[in-house]
Amino acid sequence: MTSLITTAAAAAEPQASLRERKKLATRRTLRRVALDLVSQRGFAQVTVEDIAEAADVSPRTFFNYFPSKEAVLFGTSPDRLEAVRAGIRDAVPGESALTALGLVLVAEARGWAEELRELGGDAAVWLRRIKSAQVDPHLRAAHAAHLAASERLIAEALAERLGTDPDRDPYPGLLAAVATAVLRATLSFWAGSGGEVPLDQLTRLAWQALAAGLPEDSALRTATDVTDTGLARGGKDDHR
Repeated sequence: MTSLITTAAAAAEPQASLRERKKLATRRTLRRVALDLVSQRGFAQVTVEDIAEAADVSPRTFFNYFPSKEAVLFGTSPDRLEAVRAGIRDAVPGESALTALGLVLVAEARGWAEELRELGGDAAVWLRRIKSAQVDPHLRAAHAAHLAASERLIAEALAERLGTDPDRDPYPGLLAAVATAVLRATLSFWAGSGGEVPLDQLTRLAWQALAAGLPEDSALRTATDVTDTGLARGGKDDHR
């Protein structure tokens, strides 16, 4: 999911085997190349074969890492999606589904931003490319489809957590729709602002505002007053 990702790979990297490090390097190369090509040519004009050739791998190798062209751009894989499902289902037992989902979204946002840093180069440049790509109608359609799939996964995971049937109980679907709206809004703002405020901080503030009933004086509206923790400067949010 645009936008839903985990930080486990980055945390484990120093202890990873040579084979695992090579796999992670290949994954990053595929994402870097895909973002480059799409920003240059447009989403519809780039194929999996183009990405594989530019990354110096075979299309078969590409599909070992990502199920589709959309997935390489949005950083999703079956393992990552399953980790998201498990997190929503099992995080902080005893807490509300709203609280658990918020924690998962913040962790995913943090992981997405970390993965962007790990692509190498200037993070602000990647953000500008992402922002410019948002005007591509084909990419926007692909992103919408990706978010719809993410929303279904979130709804199913919430239903599992709540022990309910999403076909008879509208709450999981409603909360999932809200979650994808938060992701869409925070990602768009983050890219447009050049990463001035860390993505996980934006996501946390957005979720807190939502839980509080979206008050007009929420801390989210003054998030950009904090100017010393931006992604482009390598800063990180204080998660206390």
